[in-house]
Amino acid sequence: MARHLITSALPYINGIKHLGNMVGSMLPADVYSRYLRQRDHDVLYICATDEHGTPAELAAKEQGLPVDEFCAQAHDAQKAVYDGFALAFDYFGRSSSPQNVEITQHFARRLNENGFIEERAIRQVYSPTDGRFLPDRYVEGTCPHCGYDKARGDQCENCTRVLDPTDLINPRSAISGSTDLEVRETKHLFLLQSKLQHEVEEWVSRHEDDWPQLASSIARKWLNEGLHDRAITRDLDWGVPVPADTWPELAAEGKVFYVWFDAPIEYIGATKEWSDKDPENRDWKSWWYDVDTTVRYTEFMAKDNVPFHTVMFPATELGVREPWKKVDYVKAFNWLTYYGGKFSTSQKRGVFTDQALEILPADYWRYFLIANAPESDDSSFTWEHFTATVNKDLADTLGNFVNRVLSFSRKRFGEEVPAGGGPGEAEAKLGGQIAELLAEYEAQMESLQFRKAAAALRALWSAGNSYLEEKAPWLEIKTDKDAAALTLRTAMNLIHLYAVVSEPFIPATSAAMRQSFALADDTATWVTPEEAKALTAVPAGTPFTVPPVLFAKLTDEDLQAYKERFGGEPE
Repeated sequence: MARHLITSALPYINGIKHLGNMVGSMLPADVYSRYLRQRDHDVLYICATDEHGTPAELAAKEQGLPVDEFCAQAHDAQKAVYDGFALAFDYFGRSSSPQNVEITQHFARRLNENGFIEERAIRQVYSPTDGRFLPDRYVEGTCPHCGYDKARGDQCENCTRVLDPTDLINPRSAISGSTDLEVRETKHLFLLQSKLQHEVEEWVSRHEDDWPQLASSIARKWLNEGLHDRAITRDLDWGVPVPADTWPELAAEGKVFYVWFDAPIEYIGATKEWSDKDPENRDWKSWWYDVDTTVRYTEFMAKDNVPFHTVMFPATELGVREPWKKVDYVKAFNWLTYYGGKFSTSQKRGVFTDQALEILPADYWRYFLIANAPESDDSSFTWEHFTATVNKDLADTLGNFVNRVLSFSRKRFGEEVPAGGGPGEAEAKLGGQIAELLAEYEAQMESLQFRKAAAALRALWSAGNSYLEEKAPWLEIKTDKDAAALTLRTAMNLIHLYAVVSEPFIPATSAAMRQSFALADDTATWVTPEEAKALTAVPAGTPFTVPPVLFAKLTDEDLQAYKERFGGEPE
């Protein structure tokens, strides 16, 4: 089977992420990875904390910790949340790792040897109050394009326009808040993207028709505006150091590489971290080096990350003149909003992932977020929508079906799957319907259309309820016990089918459903549409148990409590 390399945009180290971040990169990557593994593909899913740049230094300063200590603690805290969401990374690394330092410096040296890095004197913002040059994110002010008054010196969070600190209106130091700023001369390294424009355009043109329109349009917009040479070093105390063997003067001044230069390289660095844990059995280069046709590489990210992954990182890879694997498919997402306003880590707006897990188990959130993923446009999180989805899809359509079938069968036939007669016309009709819906589900998962895949999965669950209502075993048993037994046996096979195919979305619930049946040899990783027609995976006589309630219905009191804690519509 195919080999699939999957990465999701690295979460910043400066705090626990919100639900918008989860659904914009890591969760869909996990769902896709789980699906591919179930289909027997060779999958490597890599992610890491993005630990360099000003967010790390500012967050560490706010907590009164050395930045390395802060990053170590924050990495563990984020990893604990992702474990809580059941994100099945093959490896979750750190961009501050020695492996990333080594590979980032290698890339920089090669780019320099090939004439794509240049040392330039530039004028940069300096704060006499702070006694230091201020990197882009250390400068805040008003965006000249949209008027947002908390724009950073590298990018406006509101309109996503890329900025320079000198573009900002009424700039101020993010460290001290001082507006006493000067512009002084200093030296930095520049990646000569302008010299790589034609190569990047050719590369994008070979892929953009396959990408979602969101990803291709953003990449094309940047290319049409022309690639500009980009400073790739900063005046920070924390980052990948500029190598002294190549740039001794800049190294002596303590320059480090720009976070957006080293962060994408950490995909490779994290893979080496993974490999170095078990070098006898893992080969990181077999996933990244000279593997263009043997590995399919898919990246997941929100739209603000698209330019760096479709233009800047490919330019870097092209410029090193080595056969590093480049992305095949960029799955880009729009924003998940909170009542129409943006989720924001910096402004603590919306529901954060650790808070979500305090309220309800991960499967509630996993299903809702993927079923409402912001693929074609922005989508809005509201507590009303969330509770309605949980109650209708999870509690009623799936959870109630499982409980009704197993509880009724235990009551009337005992704790083994009843036998009954052979399948009839209704079962043949159901088998055909299930096969068709499962094929639709597979097709949507293969094409990374997550909302449509969720709709197909929901339709599979609904088919079981329709069958149950049509056959009405609670009435059948009054006149034909074998007919009722057949209906319940068929329904139990649907439960097992749901357990297998729902696993990418709701892994804990799927495990609970599957464990309800004491099958001697339950090793199936997937059920094909043709296999699903028969609905015979759970034979008569199989012992079963009734699991606890899979999904509790959320009440009006729950809804009110959530809104009181997190707020409703933003002011």
